[in-house]
Amino acid sequence: MIGEGERSLSSAGVILASAALFALLLWLPGETVTTAYLNDLFIFLDGAYRIVSGQVPSRDFHTALGPLSFYVPALGYWISGTLGGAMPTGMAATTVALALPMAHIFSSRLRPAVAIPFGIFVLLIVAVPTNLGEGIASLSFAMFYNRIGWAALATLLVMYLRPERISAGQNLLDALCAAGLTLAMVYIKATYGLVALAFLAFMLFDKHQRRWALMALGLTLACALVIELFWQGTRAHLDDLILTGKVSGSRGMVDLALGFLRHLADYVILAILAVPAVWRTRSLRDFLFFGICAGPGLMIQNQNSQPWGIITIFAGAAVAAEILMRTSKQPQPEARFLTRSGAPLVLLAFLLPTSIHCFMALCVHTTAATMRAGQPFGLPRFDGLRLTTLWVPGDRSFMTGYLSSIQEGARLLSELPFKPERVSVLDFANPFSAGLGLPPPRGDNAWLHWGRNVNDAHFLPPEQLLGDVDVLMEPKWGINNLPLSSLYGSYIREAFEPVRETDLWIVHRRREPKALSRSEPSMEPEQLSRVGAGDGISR
Repeated sequence: MIGEGERSLSSAGVILASAALFALLLWLPGETVTTAYLNDLFIFLDGAYRIVSGQVPSRDFHTALGPLSFYVPALGYWISGTLGGAMPTGMAATTVALALPMAHIFSSRLRPAVAIPFGIFVLLIVAVPTNLGEGIASLSFAMFYNRIGWAALATLLVMYLRPERISAGQNLLDALCAAGLTLAMVYIKATYGLVALAFLAFMLFDKHQRRWALMALGLTLACALVIELFWQGTRAHLDDLILTGKVSGSRGMVDLALGFLRHLADYVILAILAVPAVWRTRSLRDFLFFGICAGPGLMIQNQNSQPWGIITIFAGAAVAAEILMRTSKQPQPEARFLTRSGAPLVLLAFLLPTSIHCFMALCVHTTAATMRAGQPFGLPRFDGLRLTTLWVPGDRSFMTGYLSSIQEGARLLSELPFKPERVSVLDFANPFSAGLGLPPPRGDNAWLHWGRNVNDAHFLPPEQLLGDVDVLMEPKWGINNLPLSSLYGSYIREAFEPVRETDLWIVHRRREPKALSRSEPSMEPEQLSRVGAGDGISR
């Protein structure tokens, strides 16, 4: 018979091998193909370029996302040497990095029948270049930070289970894995970090696992203090979070109810596994744990721009299946076999559709990137980036028109009689600094999404947003151009002068230095963004 140690090694080996395979599928083509959320992609290409240019998130530019959301593509840029390889290479590295704690946690707490399918499922959530809940042809690395957050949180939640066999150094390894996952969530997006910290506090009430939970909290705090010594951006980051929360942080009961109904089938499957598990254990802690998987997960998903995907529900289902297998005590061998095999089969049926969906999307991206499918972005530094409408139904003219406008803007900048520096765009994102290799401005925002992180009541002052900008590109056709022009128009007219104008753009150059009066933003009626809720970045 295969011993427990050998079963654990087999689970860890399969998880690590799967991570290596998925990472290779991302990394080998060395290119990025996208069919959606082109504006989101520009945010992180710009962020990666800012990082390698020496800027630091929340110190040199504003963002409500954690610094890891920019260091992941920056790592990919550094490894691959191209902006076209930045996102796939960064996500390949992230997939391998997250596989290390997954291999330890899943192999030490889950039987292979649960650990292997759940581990592959979580790795695919990280690796797939699509927004959760969208079709296999909706290729995009947009909102990749949400998939990292979900995967890290789902992995951490499995630590609720006590290892059946305590190996040497178990508590230390558990603490290192928990602290690493928590830090990743804290510095990728705050909502995941808050739930992770609350879960570690919950684990302090388990006397059998209190030691590693306490060690993890201590390590997390110590690492956060060390990071702050170098980063020195926590206060500014919190200010950006507060500002963004004032714009889009509130969600009412109607939104939560709609989110619950969209995930009703997932909640039913969780109940099928969790109710008998709690019935067997008669444990209040088990009941509260499944509540943690169901409730906070819904609130996180409701804050995200994704139509589907409460991944903590799947983590709860995996834990419930393991509990059922551990507590199978029927006297009849046939009944015991049905219980021990039935739980992982139900879990497999739950995980398999999404796993296949994500793997197909990953393969579509690998194939399209290998074949160099689609339209090149056209900017000098954007070699290896392509827009395609492969298998995408409906009208895709907005994305193609948006890319054409960016290409037109780049042409205008190249034709100016002076060398442009510190260029900014009065719209969703700025592709020109990275795409043309220009020095990026400081003090501005990483993105401007009307109704998400800026509105007519809560915004960065124009002197702060545009104070370091020399050339301002004002689009006549874009995503947020109309409301942003209304908001900042009076300052632009005073501080800048138009030097070129076409059907798509007005190019402004900063006026000669002089005493500028403090401009109050225009308070014309609010106009909607071209990207609606659920179509762009959510904080």
